[in-house]
Amino acid sequence: MSRIEEIINELEDYFENCKYQPLSNSKIIVNKDEVEEMLEELKESTPDEIKRYQKMISNKDAILADAKDKSEQMLNETRERVQEMVSEHAIMQEAYAQSNEVISIASSQAQEILDKATEDADALRSSAIQYTDNLLENMQNICAHAVETTQQRYGDLISSLQECYNIVSSNRSDLAASNATERAAGDFDIISEDA
Repeated sequence: MSRIEEIINELEDYFENCKYQPLSNSKIIVNKDEVEEMLEELKESTPDEIKRYQKMISNKDAILADAKDKSEQMLNETRERVQEMVSEHAIMQEAYAQSNEVISIASSQAQEILDKATEDADALRSSAIQYTDNLLENMQNICAHAVETTQQRYGDLISSLQECYNIVSSNRSDLAASNATERAAGDFDIISEDA
């Protein structure tokens, strides 16, 4: 399992173990520093994983070079065998015929080795690209979920603050109206006593 997959699992476990926000079954409370630390580690791990797969892809050249070396070695061995056969005068014609056949077989085998090595390298490259894309897709989903959750939390906070503001504003208006009524009643009493 790669470090990126481990971090993704840690994030999922962390979100699973977070406490729910009061009066909510779908909103959770997260420690911003912990989540940012995990996301930062995920960002740092991603280039290493990609380099690892690029290295695997670059091994394609080594596989092809190895196949080419083996085919050249087979051809050299075949040529040596042909030379040995040609040196014997009595079987010279037979040696030519056999050498052509052996060269043909060796060339065919060398081509098969090259084709197989190319096919394996291409499959390895495709797998590495698919794996990297899957990791990036998981990262994208986690980021989208984090953005959505954060937006919901800030929306709820603003709604709560607006409600508090409205209550305070209403209380101040009621207080001001009550104070004005008491002053008006007090003024009326003073006027009555003077009369």
